Amino acid sequence: MDFALIMFVLLLITGSVWLLDRFILQSKRIDSAKEPWWVEYSKSFFPVILAVFMLRSFLVEPFKIPSGSMIPTLQVGDFILVNKFTYGIRLPIISKKLVEINSPSRGDVMVFHYPENPSLDYIKRVVGLPGDQIAYRNKKVFVNDVLQEQQPDGDYNYVETALNFVHTERYRENLTGHVHSMLVNPEVPSIHLGAVAEFPHRENCAYSEKEVRCIVPAGHYFMLGDNRDNSRDSRYWGFVPDNMIVGKAFMIWMNFNDLKRIGLSID
Repeated sequence: MDFALIMFVLLLITGSVWLLDRFILQSKRIDSAKEPWWVEYSKSFFPVILAVFMLRSFLVEPFKIPSGSMIPTLQVGDFILVNKFTYGIRLPIISKKLVEINSPSRGDVMVFHYPENPSLDYIKRVVGLPGDQIAYRNKKVFVNDVLQEQQPDGDYNYVETALNFVHTERYRENLTGHVHSMLVNPEVPSIHLGAVAEFPHRENCAYSEKEVRCIVPAGHYFMLGDNRDNSRDSRYWGFVPDNMIVGKAFMIWMNFNDLKRIGLSID
């Protein structure tokens, strides 16, 4: 079950007990009588649950990075903070936008509900905005037919969870002004056609062995992982609709395997 939904249910239960006691039960108790345990616990936990629920729903929510699809920007085991209001204020649980503030920008690292299974949260980088024509060809990104510059930045080696050693090449990619690090494995093809799923607006995309080209629908975004050859992203499952956006990742607050990463901003 979704954590936000669990918090909401607990909030309803403890809040209902608090109201029941405040307006009915309290007046019927003898002054010396002790509160029932379920009233005492509910009144104690209600303000705490309310504070946590409001904080996570409207301000900041923590997430843990479970995979290497965003290496080198994010490492497996990073605990990150996500700004919940930068893209607008949304109702908890149903994610309906109440107040428009900002729209995602190209280059943002964004958390969203995975379109193939909305109970899961994914994190990728925004590459395509509504109306953009995005092409990923020979390991390079083209936005509206303009090549996004990549500058070599040395080799980058890492070990996967199965103790597989991976050798990649690191680049500094410029997404129309937003510069960030990304990885390319020269031994892996640009796209695995057999892994491409059927998805909404699939007709907006054209595939070949060396290229995927898509026109991003209105109200949707095209996402890529920074570890390009170890990322299942919009190349395979399509676009992220606006109503599945969770927020913008902005800081690493903990990594128990590498304490030097604490406090790093997410570019």
